[in-house]
Amino acid sequence: MRSVMDVFGVREASAGPVMVHDVTVTPQSRALMLRLPKGGLVWNRPTAVLVEQDGQARRIPIIDVTRILQVGLLAVAVLAGARLLRLRRRTGGAA
Repeated sequence: MRSVMDVFGVREASAGPVMVHDVTVTPQSRALMLRLPKGGLVWNRPTAVLVEQDGQARRIPIIDVTRILQVGLLAVAVLAGARLLRLRRRTGGAA
């Protein structure tokens, strides 16, 4: 039997730094992995950009607005579906 750690995984990664004049930019990402017996699934997404300038480093997070909107739309759909089911139960199935 495979353990959960063998099936699911999360990995943080950084790409090679890019230097322009005196600024160094390093993109960072996270990969969520699902390993199945005959294949798997990997979902990569950017998480931040590390900016180094004048000896100071600053991490700028990347906000995934599309994912936030998708989760919001899913929540609205679930709530609307639950409301519709409750309304149908009250009226005897005719809505």
